[in-house]
Amino acid sequence: MIFKNRIFDLAEGGLNRLHLLQDIDAIAFILNHARNSPYLPFNTVEPFNGRFFFQLHVLDVYPIQVCSISAMNATQQRNFAPTESAPDKTATLFRMVMEKHTCPYGIKSKDLLERKGFTVEDCHLTTREETDAFRDQHGVPTTPQTWINGERIGGYDDLRKHFNLKVIDHSETTYRPVVAIFSVAALMALATSWFALGELLTLRAFELLVAISMCLLAVQKLQDVESFSTMFLNYDLLAQRWVPYGYIYSFAEAFAGTLMISGALVWVSSPISLFIGGIGVVSIIKAVYIEKRELKCACVGGGSNVPLGFVSLTESLMMVAMGTWMAAKAMLVN
Repeated sequence: MIFKNRIFDLAEGGLNRLHLLQDIDAIAFILNHARNSPYLPFNTVEPFNGRFFFQLHVLDVYPIQVCSISAMNATQQRNFAPTESAPDKTATLFRMVMEKHTCPYGIKSKDLLERKGFTVEDCHLTTREETDAFRDQHGVPTTPQTWINGERIGGYDDLRKHFNLKVIDHSETTYRPVVAIFSVAALMALATSWFALGELLTLRAFELLVAISMCLLAVQKLQDVESFSTMFLNYDLLAQRWVPYGYIYSFAEAFAGTLMISGALVWVSSPISLFIGGIGVVSIIKAVYIEKRELKCACVGGGSNVPLGFVSLTESLMMVAMGTWMAAKAMLVN
């Protein structure tokens, strides 16, 4: 006969140890039984105190009665040790999953492991205390942490390196923000041209490309005008002589770009575009091509890792060209 999952409260006399020992021939208290969770370890110091969970398996083979009992303390003491995995594609991941916060890098690590064909033992750290205890136990500064075949790989970036994937260095110079802005602006311009004129490649599409690009670049600057103006002071000649210009610039760019999209008030948008674009051209040529200075461009806002150079010069030249074209077009129409 088999009795499973019975709970005995020893403090209330729910289990008579003496009678139990007299009634059966062999008892094995199996501590850290393989079928039990490694995160609920047994209390090996006082195994009969308090409340325990017993799994009793009795096999009657006459004349011998064989019995085994698994005992587990009901008090949960977390052990942050990864389980030993078989040499297959199994990984153990510890990550923060709290009531008000789930670590995004933990989600990314789990997704990457699963895409690489791993079965993930997903271990959640549900409180700040558990997270601190885990970090102290393993001597790691952050979570998530991944183990593969018993070997600690590390955090998300370490996991990407383990799979020979590129790890993004956020401090390195890049043209990615500018490429993204001009690409989206080009698609928007083509879409608008197709909708309004029934054709993709039109003169109006080019006008919209410059105007929309000005607006998108201005939005980047307006996210943090203070940081933009500080970086702008590194090379802009007018801002260095009149500091408020560093704050005005992004608003002027957005205003001129918006007017150019609408095609209205050309006599306002054209001079603004010519003015800020012209100063930009002179400033960039002086800083980059004459003084040979290596600077970061403020064109996509403060904190940018875009190098000051050809792309920045192109932005300013486009504004000069657009301001000149819009003014000439208005004069020819009139």
